Amino acid sequence: MRRLQALDPSEAPDKSREILSDIVARRGGVGDMVATMAHSPALLQGYLDFSRAIKRVKIPRPLSEKISLAVQEWIGCAMCLSAHTEAARAAGLSEVDIELARQGTSTDAREAALIAVAVRVLAEPSSLSDEDVAELRAHGWSDRVIAEIVGLVSLNLLTGAFNLLIGLEPDE
Repeated sequence: MRRLQALDPSEAPDKSREILSDIVARRGGVGDMVATMAHSPALLQGYLDFSRAIKRVKIPRPLSEKISLAVQEWIGCAMCLSAHTEAARAAGLSEVDIELARQGTSTDAREAALIAVAVRVLAEPSSLSDEDVAELRAHGWSDRVIAEIVGLVSLNLLTGAFNLLIGLEPDE
């Protein structure tokens, strides 16, 4: 059940109205999550800026989707799981890849190590250690990618928690 309703640009606070109108002009519309974030101009602007920034990470798109699936499985956001499952398929992932990602792993040991750390960044960040970073480096992951994991996980937490709070569910 929806707890907060999406806003039409005409109903949104001034700054959100400007942002939503710009998106509508460029893309023809906005999704329910973005339209609902419009209740808070600061949240809406922050989400859009953060989302754009995370699109520039060095993590390959298919792996980024695997990480998002693992994190969203843990968070429990059906809306995000649905969106990332579609995105994963579009990125060329198989159904086996998608299922393994939702379980927090991969058939590729290098990817599995990164996915496991990403889930721990979400679920138990205080448990991360020098050994975890050393293991990622031993798998060939750069310090840039290691740092970017926190951003990718944080963006997924933002969207998943927001959708759960407002009661946004995927269309059946």
